[in-house]
Amino acid sequence: MDLSDLKNIDLKNFDMDKIKDIIEGLVDKIKDNKELLEKFKDEPVKVIEELLNIDLPDEMLEKVVDGVKAKINLDQIGDMLESFGGLGKLGKLFGRK
Repeated sequence: MDLSDLKNIDLKNFDMDKIKDIIEGLVDKIKDNKELLEKFKDEPVKVIEELLNIDLPDEMLEKVVDGVKAKINLDQIGDMLESFGGLGKLGKLFGRK
């Protein structure tokens, strides 16, 4: 899902697959921009609000923030495992191919 599609989302019919897609899109945007990653570490809710460009209650945003943090951390762990070599199978546990 492209993050620009979020303005057309019906929050009443929101499902977990869409949330997962949103988190993946956010992770990609945040990880690809060092400044944004640093800002996310300091003010995660604010960064997510800016990227999504929609006003949601903080409780909802906190769940998205938690998902983004978890995915970024898993990706970093997967990268470390791959750098050790011979642990490729473990890297697959963290979403790596």
